[in-house]
Amino acid sequence: MTPHTDDIAAIIVRERARLLGFIRRRVPNAGDAEDILQDVLFEFTQAWALPEPIEQVGAWLARVARNRIIDRFRKKREESWSDASGQDDDEAEYLYLEEALPDPDGGPEAAYMRAMLLEAISNALDELPPNERDVFIGHELEGLSFQDMATHSGTNVNTLLGWKRRAVLHLRNRLQPFYDELT
Repeated sequence: MTPHTDDIAAIIVRERARLLGFIRRRVPNAGDAEDILQDVLFEFTQAWALPEPIEQVGAWLARVARNRIIDRFRKKREESWSDASGQDDDEAEYLYLEEALPDPDGGPEAAYMRAMLLEAISNALDELPPNERDVFIGHELEGLSFQDMATHSGTNVNTLLGWKRRAVLHLRNRLQPFYDELT
């Protein structure tokens, strides 16, 4: 192995467990978490070969992991929409939220604003207590029902509803500047 390859291997060994923990806190399915980890590590090996060095590897890996998690949730949601014969209220609300984001193909300014919004959403989710974040992600991004989450976790549905409400209020508060800028 060349010294360059040795550097990559050492970084992967050093960061793998921490990065997998970061992903697992946001992705309940272990297989999905491992897939995301592999995607992130593959992207890291590709980026390592670029002429511009990665200054803060841990932060870079976390940012790429967040983006992959969002992409995975969005893809799963889109797949469930194409499989569904109709939309329930939760899906209609999510579609509205997705449509409220600037189109990624709408040019550089729209792509930049979309990236900024997605980063702000990710950061706001990171600020939540784990139970509130998990309920919000489970319901809004994974499409889980409150009953399914209650059965799986053993937590009362009303408690889950309260956690989701607090998460929504927090996200509204944190994202208000973006809404103000868009209107």
